[in-house]
Amino acid sequence: MNVLDVIQTRRTIKKFKPDAVKEELIISWLQAAAMAPNHRMTEPWEIHIIGKETRAKLNHKTNFGNAPFLMAVLSKHGATKIETDENAMATACFVQNFNLAAWEEGVGTFWSSIGAKGKNRETLGIPDNYDLIGVLAVGYPGEIPDPKPRTTIQNKIKILP
Repeated sequence: MNVLDVIQTRRTIKKFKPDAVKEELIISWLQAAAMAPNHRMTEPWEIHIIGKETRAKLNHKTNFGNAPFLMAVLSKHGATKIETDENAMATACFVQNFNLAAWEEGVGTFWSSIGAKGKNRETLGIPDNYDLIGVLAVGYPGEIPDPKPRTTIQNKIKILP
């Protein structure tokens, strides 16, 4: 698959097969994700692998689609508000890189914001000087949904004088 195919066919997966994803694959996708653009090379991302006990405490309404692997992706605050915002944007790029690398190998993801709630931040052990960018469920898709309609990009373009 070429990169445009990967981008255009990627879907958010909400039901996963129980089959485990090899750790080496996940590590390789994380390493590729680290090539995300990040201003001043801050590399602000940090990964927390979520085990069974922590997962149960999160009490997600669908148990993350029963994905076999779960991780939280954090972004370290910067020295200024602008740097903190830049770090969060870079970490979102990190997540998208990971999602695309996994999808290219037939593995799906579900990006959840569940960890942003105060109680869940505590459950995940997120320090005050970090933002939670998301909790990612990772696994082989049990179902691949049809694409949802998108607004044509021409309706999103503004040409400035």
